[in-house]
Amino acid sequence: MTDNMLRAVARNGGVVQVNFFNGFDDADFHKAMEAQAKDKAAAVQKYVDQMKGEGKSVSYVDEDRIEREWMAKIPRPPLKMLIDHIDHIAKVAGIDHVGLGSDFDGVSGATPQGIDSAADLPKITQALLDRGYSASDIHKILGENLLRVFGEVERVSREMQAQKAASK
Repeated sequence: MTDNMLRAVARNGGVVQVNFFNGFDDADFHKAMEAQAKDKAAAVQKYVDQMKGEGKSVSYVDEDRIEREWMAKIPRPPLKMLIDHIDHIAKVAGIDHVGLGSDFDGVSGATPQGIDSAADLPKITQALLDRGYSASDIHKILGENLLRVFGEVERVSREMQAQKAASK
């Protein structure tokens, strides 16, 4: 997102959920990913063709395995890169407008070094503490900001439902 987009989210009261996918957060990783895209697609297609030739179906899990193998060829950036993104959003949009949106279920193993699952989230907490973030600010990043927005969405939904009922 551009800084103007970040400021617009803040003006609207929203939260930018930082995705952990290296292809979004690290320019070098993204370039390497683009450079291998044709070969990776060819490897997937070769596997699909082979399975179809054997009369077998191909599942998402099969294709994901191949994607992960290709992603593993690209060096993973350090955790610092992810923390830099969180820090930038907090500085531009404000601490009340940043959260975590890991996307562990869809990033095919392409996350920063040391961040492989939700079990590694304490490393993000520690990195934010090391940067001087307060416990209160970290709580906001780890979920309070998103819960605030969800609460607002629920409030507006109730108001809209009440208005609709009153207009009948």
